[in-house]
Amino acid sequence: MTRTFGAKSTADEVLSGVDLKGKRVFITGVSSGIGLETARSLVSHGANVVGAVRDIAKAQSATAPVREAARAAGGSLELVELDLASLKSVRACAGKLLADGRRFDAIIANAGVMATPFGRTAEGFEVQLGTNHLGHFALVNGIEPLLVDNGRLVVLSSQAHRVADVDLDDPNFERQAYEPFVAYGRSKTANSLFAVEFDRRHRARGIRAASVMPGNSLTDLARHFSQEELKGLLETVGNARAQAGLPAAELKGISQAAATSVWAAAVADKNEIGGKYLEDCAVAPVNDTPNPFADGVKSYALDADKARQLWVKSEQLIAAA
Repeated sequence: MTRTFGAKSTADEVLSGVDLKGKRVFITGVSSGIGLETARSLVSHGANVVGAVRDIAKAQSATAPVREAARAAGGSLELVELDLASLKSVRACAGKLLADGRRFDAIIANAGVMATPFGRTAEGFEVQLGTNHLGHFALVNGIEPLLVDNGRLVVLSSQAHRVADVDLDDPNFERQAYEPFVAYGRSKTANSLFAVEFDRRHRARGIRAASVMPGNSLTDLARHFSQEELKGLLETVGNARAQAGLPAAELKGISQAAATSVWAAAVADKNEIGGKYLEDCAVAPVNDTPNPFADGVKSYALDADKARQLWVKSEQLIAAA
C-alpha cells in the first residue's frame, strides 16, 4: 500500500524504510537551506550524493552534518564547484562530471536566488533568470547523458510562479522596468516549463521530470529582504489568502520543505509525477485564480507549447553567450 504524505511531512518521514544504498543523486545548492537538508536526508538512507556549491572551502564546514549522517548510514557526499550565474563555471562542472563518467539515478535542480536587486550574470542575463533557469538548463542538459534510464529530474519551482509567466520577448528586462519579485516569478515559471519539456524529450528512456513547490520556509533564500520587508511579505500573503477564503499559510520547517523534493526523487510513482508540478508531496491541482498566493499551479506553468518555445529561446540565449 502506498503511503500518503502531506504538508507537514518531513524528508525523513518520506524516506522512512527506503533503502537508497547504491543510488547516486546530484543536487545543486547543498551548502544551506533546503538543499542541505535534502542531501542529509538522502545520505541518511544510504544514497551517494554529489552536491554542487559555489565555494567548496566554505561548504566543507556547512555540509559537515551531511557527511556525519552519511558515515552512519553508508552513504557519501562529494562536492563539486558550480556557479550557476556563469556559463563558464556551468560548463566546467558538467565537463568534470562527464569525465568522471559515473551515472546518476536522480538530478535535483535545487539552487536558486530570490528577489535580487537588478544585476546581470557573467554572460549578461538578468540574474534570476540566468541563475535559476538558464544555469540549470545548461547544466542539466550537459549532464543528461549521465542520467540513467528510468532516472528522474526534480526542478525546484515556487508558489511565486503564480506572480508572472515567462516573457520570451524581453527575458532579460532590457526594455521594461525591473521588478525583483516579477523577475523571480518568471524564473520559477521557467523552472516548471523546463521540467515539462525535459520530461517530454526524455520519457522514451523512462526518464521523468517534475517541478516542485517546496513550501514557504525561512532560509537564506530571503537574504535580500530586510526584516521589515519579510514581515510585510508574510502579511501580504496572509491577507491575500484570507480575502480569498483560504486557510492561513503556514511556514514549513526546513525538513518539511525538503520533503517534496525527496518524495519526487525517490518515492513517488515517476509516471504519475512526470511533467507535473508538485506541492505537499502530491501532484498539485491546476488553479488559475488570479490570487498569486493561492495553492496549486497556474496552467501557463504547464503549457506544453510555451515549454517548447522556452526551450528553443534558452538554447538561443546560451548559444549566443
